[in-house]
Amino acid sequence: MSALRMAAVSAAFGRDLGEDVAIVERLVKEARNEDVRLLALPEACLGGYLLSLDGDAADAGPPPLAVDGPEIRRLAALAGDMVVIAGYCEDGGDARYNSVVCVSGDGVLGNHRKVHQPLGENASYASGDGFHAFDTPVGRIGMMICYDKAFPEAARALALGGAQIGVCVSAWPGSRTNAAPDLERDRWKRRFDLFDRARALENQIVWLSANQAGTFGSLRFVGSAKVVDPGGEIVSATGVGPGMAVAEIDVPRALETARRSMGHLRDRRPEAYGTAYGTANGTANGTAGLAG
Repeated sequence: MSALRMAAVSAAFGRDLGEDVAIVERLVKEARNEDVRLLALPEACLGGYLLSLDGDAADAGPPPLAVDGPEIRRLAALAGDMVVIAGYCEDGGDARYNSVVCVSGDGVLGNHRKVHQPLGENASYASGDGFHAFDTPVGRIGMMICYDKAFPEAARALALGGAQIGVCVSAWPGSRTNAAPDLERDRWKRRFDLFDRARALENQIVWLSANQAGTFGSLRFVGSAKVVDPGGEIVSATGVGPGMAVAEIDVPRALETARRSMGHLRDRRPEAYGTAYGTANGTANGTAGLAG
């Protein structure tokens, strides 16, 4: 496979679904003009995120959308020959999920329901129950949402499943207490960046991180969309404002180079980690990971 041109977006989205779709259409067009083949949009970009993280009962939340519904079909049509990843509120029938979908012009390629829920988010969404890598025209991808990336096991499960590219879409705000006037100096912004770099480095995979920008309700988002290489180095970033981080990486070669001397997946010792991590599951996943 030749070098893959990819991009991660920092942008603001709200409750007006029609306006959100128009923003997505503009961003897809911009990415296509940059010859991007893989585009990551933020968490909740279709319908907006929550107004706060306090479990506010007055907040009806974003509109629930079916993964096989017209809005996701529209997203797939916009994607065409690109692979596009976008966050939305999924209508799960008897529950709503904070989800991210991966589409191309051929339809839905993958879907992930957010597993880890911060603060009062569980008042609005049910939780997902797993992490799964899947094949796409641009390589094998694993997806997660926002707080999921704070848990090393989540990204490791994707890497052991053969993911070459990890994509994390977020609505990650600045600190709720002692907020820094300058978002660049905000401690939650620093954590956001550290998690992105650590997850790429420890698993030696390419990492795309998209995030909301601007403000929504009581939340002020840190932006900071980026592309990170398997060595944990930021290749392209937007800063705290809106923008599109674009980079071109030969993904298989980058992974091979990063893993040549010290292969973090190859050199694992699951039997030494004990039952706290799950010896039996670790051994089984380790075998699968070597094949990836």
